[in-house]
This record gives sequence, C-alpha cells and structure tokens, in this order.
Amino acid sequence: MADATTEQTAEHTEKLERLARLAHEAGVQGILLAAHHNIAWLTSGRHNRIDTSREVGTARLLVTADGRRFVLANAIEMPRLLGEALAGLDYAPIEYPWAADQDAAHAVRLAQETAGGALAADWPLPDTSPIEPMLMRARARLTDGEIARYRRLGRDAGLALGHVCRALTPGDVEVDIARLMADAAAGVGARAIVALVGADERLRQYRHPVPTKTAWKHVVMLALCAERDGLVVSLSRIVAAGAPDDLEARTQATATVLGRVLAATRPGAAGARLYDTLVQAYADAGHAGEELKHHQGGAIGYRAREWVAHPRSQEVVAERQAFAWNPTVAGTKVEDTALVIGDRLEILTSTPDWPAIDLEGDVKASGVWKL
Repeated sequence: MADATTEQTAEHTEKLERLARLAHEAGVQGILLAAHHNIAWLTSGRHNRIDTSREVGTARLLVTADGRRFVLANAIEMPRLLGEALAGLDYAPIEYPWAADQDAAHAVRLAQETAGGALAADWPLPDTSPIEPMLMRARARLTDGEIARYRRLGRDAGLALGHVCRALTPGDVEVDIARLMADAAAGVGARAIVALVGADERLRQYRHPVPTKTAWKHVVMLALCAERDGLVVSLSRIVAAGAPDDLEARTQATATVLGRVLAATRPGAAGARLYDTLVQAYADAGHAGEELKHHQGGAIGYRAREWVAHPRSQEVVAERQAFAWNPTVAGTKVEDTALVIGDRLEILTSTPDWPAIDLEGDVKASGVWKL
C-alpha cells in the first residue's frame, strides 16, 4: 500500500507541475478544473460524480501558477471531499454556502482572489479563458501509474466483454445485451459510458447502433467504452451464427485497415497524416470511401476520444499515449485500445482465446466469434 501511495503522490506532483506550467504559458494566475475527466486525471482517478448526467461536479480544483492548490466547494460537499475524495492530497479548502453555488461567478470570484489574478478554466465559466485544448495535450503523456492502471482496465474489459459474447444465443434482444455489458463493466469496477449493440440489418445500416428491442439472428456487434479511475477503453466484438458468407472477408479487410493505421501511430505522427493512411488503407482493401461513413477513432485517455483523426487535424501522437482506432466496413467493425510507448505498440483490450487476425508487427486484431 505504501508503494502505491508513494507512486500516486509522485504522479499527483508531476501533474500539478504540468498545470503550473500551463498557467504560465496561458498567461494566467491559476487554472480552475471543474470537468470530471480533468479532476480524475489530476487526482489519479478520484472523482466527484453525484449527478452523472452532468460533465461537471459542484467542486472546483484550483492550481495556481505558483504551485498552490485549493478545492472550492459548497458546505454540502466539502466534508466528504476532504474526508474521502481528496484525502491525503493536501488541498486547502475554500467553502461557501450551497445557495452561493447557484451563481457560477461566485466560485470564480473566490478563485480569482485566491490566485491573485486572471484564471483559465476547463468549463465555460464567467470571467475565465478556455484552456481545455491545452489540458488535452497535457493529459496525453501517460505516467507509469496511468499505464499500469490502463493495462489492468484493458485486461478486465477484454475479459468481461468476452464473457458476455460467449454467453449469447440467437434470439437475444439488443437492449438486454446492452444491460449485460453494463453489468459486466460494473463487475470489474467500471462504468459502461458507451454500450452499442447492432444486430443483422441494423448493423449494416447504422454505424452507431443504439440498442433497441430487436432480436439478433445471424450477426451481432457489441461495442463498449468502459471507464475506471477516469481512464477509458474502447473495444468491439462480432458474434455470428450462420452469418453471411462475406462477413469474414469484410472483417479481414477492416482488420487490414486497423493494422495499417496502428503501424503509422508513432510519436510525432500528425492526425491528418494518420487520416491519409486510413484513406489509402481502405482503398487498398477494396473499400474506398468507407472512411467517410464513420469517424475512425484516434487518441483515447480520460475521454472516449481525446481527438479523432481528420483531414485538418494537427494533433500529434505523444510518446506514451493510448489510441482506439475503430475502422468499419458495412456490417462489421474492428476496434481495440492500444498503448503506444515509443516504437512499441501494445493491445490493451485483448480477449483471451478470441479468434485473432494477424497484423503487422505481431499485433493481432479481434476476429469473428462463431457459435
């Protein structure tokens, strides 16, 4: 436990330093964090989720340009935040009545007084400048602790979704399958923030098949984004029973696209160049233009996608960053979460004993599970 606490403390210190540098670069006296994903990033996975329909909680974390740190919260939340959510991280409290929280500017004024000047914030707040794009880049380079947590989450998610898939039988209903996915994620301490299920013709027609009361007969796709400790993994699996004859060929073609973009996902590669790689890979696989029918994925981390590759993207691959590419051809998809560490690539969300498609560099893509 001591080793884990020491590692988390070191990670927290490094991220505080990143934020202090960002404040200097942005020309402000402090950075105010309200979004759940940024609070989870800064605190190594701690959170303040009460109303899960909102992207922000009532608490604000303030990091000043000179390295001080504060938690701003109303009297309802402050005791729990100090006693549990932020315990041991030494945030100085700035508390106010819950009624004052009805005016977003109140917390901002307190933060400005504390920091001694202008603020940047990750959420639209009065009298602050936006800083989320800079924060996204600050989150990109994963720490050793984040990599360890990501590996554990990827392993657990791959196992969990595999168990759900292997238990399916034709006639199961999409919404019931989605509920099984959510339960499986909860069983490993994660939240299913995306749970898509597409059966047969719905899978051919829709790239984002929100589950319905349709029962599957021959082919069903399960797509899961699972969040734990703030980190998110994405993975998809195809299950077939008497599937169309071309399903294997289309899935193989889709996997070659995944292989090409994974091989190009190396530190320094720009999002626009990776998109070009995808375009050419689809054409070479005999499915030119499929990239126009669905986004192809990109960087992942504390959001289901930190950024996606597109023709104008200037985002750049970091040397320790996670990616979730999701190439699709009508009726199938191949998707897993991978970790890029220098020139090495590691698939995080593999499902043991699942049919595999060999890609470049000893990397394997998930194939079709046949009943």
